[in-house]
Amino acid sequence: MSAIDLYARATAGFDERVANALRLLTEAAATHGAGIVQSTSLGVEDMVVTDLIARHRLPIALATLETGALHPETVALIGRITAHYGLAVEVFKPREEAVVHFVKTNGAEAMYQSLELRKACCGVRKMEPLARMLAGRTAWVTGLRREQSNARGEVPFSEPDDAGRTKLNPLADWSWADVWHYVQLHQVPYNPLHDQFMPSIGCAPCTRAIAVGEDFRAGRWWWEQDGAKECGLHVKHDDAEQAPVSSLIGDRA
Repeated sequence: MSAIDLYARATAGFDERVANALRLLTEAAATHGAGIVQSTSLGVEDMVVTDLIARHRLPIALATLETGALHPETVALIGRITAHYGLAVEVFKPREEAVVHFVKTNGAEAMYQSLELRKACCGVRKMEPLARMLAGRTAWVTGLRREQSNARGEVPFSEPDDAGRTKLNPLADWSWADVWHYVQLHQVPYNPLHDQFMPSIGCAPCTRAIAVGEDFRAGRWWWEQDGAKECGLHVKHDDAEQAPVSSLIGDRA
């Protein structure tokens, strides 16, 4: 059974939520021009955002982080986006020398050893490439939804990030059913791992399928306590401890 079969259903207010998301994207594109980018995780929410951008021919660039530790199915989506929509996706990878140094110093499975090392790995593979992705940009678009976790329960439609850029979350009020209903209606390509009970997909070593009754993000960093389950991409520095980039390749903890 596919994720569409499991989750897609029409709910009251769906058309209004789609219209609002499109309005937010359209206004942001007009305001920021070449300065706006969708930072896509290639998860299903981000694929919905990409579809809205492509379907309505909005001048918003597409970009993603290829961490070097993604599932093959996730990486394959980059080419599928180009084939399906005719749009290029900018790909930002971690600096090879930083990854080699981190792994040599801390081991290939450092993320399982401590929260500090896991966040350090995220810093090398995600945070530093994200900084390059957003350099010179004035706005970025995400697929964050309030329903995804308690930590995201108050996600606004628009907010300033740490650097003063506009961070747009057009699906903030969408439900999981909304996301899959949209996918079903518009035949949006998505990661087949979603069909394997992986609602939230990150790097391969840090993602597993969830069981019935588990939280949406229970499959991410499942060996950690719930409060720690963010990589830093969507956490303001004054809201949570985050290892500085300069310390990411230090001694093993």
